[in-house]
Amino acid sequence: MANAFASSNETTNSPTMIQADSLLRHVVLFKFKEGTTKSQIKEVEDAFSALPSKIEQIKGYEWGLNNSPEGLEKGFTHAFFLTFESEEDRATYLPHPDHKAFGAVLTPYLDDVLVIDYWTNQ
Repeated sequence: MANAFASSNETTNSPTMIQADSLLRHVVLFKFKEGTTKSQIKEVEDAFSALPSKIEQIKGYEWGLNNSPEGLEKGFTHAFFLTFESEEDRATYLPHPDHKAFGAVLTPYLDDVLVIDYWTNQ
């Protein structure tokens, strides 16, 4: 899972559709390893929540715990939602030293991660 915090020069073949009033959303879902304690999870939550005060490119941040009654979460418990104004801002965030430091806090407890980025449609 450490690769989620490694820098990458790979690009996708998907075209980028950017509207003038769009925002770039970065959605991150975590599944923790069995045996991870509440204290360890709190450490991860606090470390992630500290990033907006350390990385100015983050324009919006919220997070929460899964409470879906559908039973389709596949073990993912935490959702984090970041907003960026541009792909350049996201590109600054991804290799940022504070983001990398957060990855070091998270990695020992992480079983799986899912990341989806998208431009908002109005």
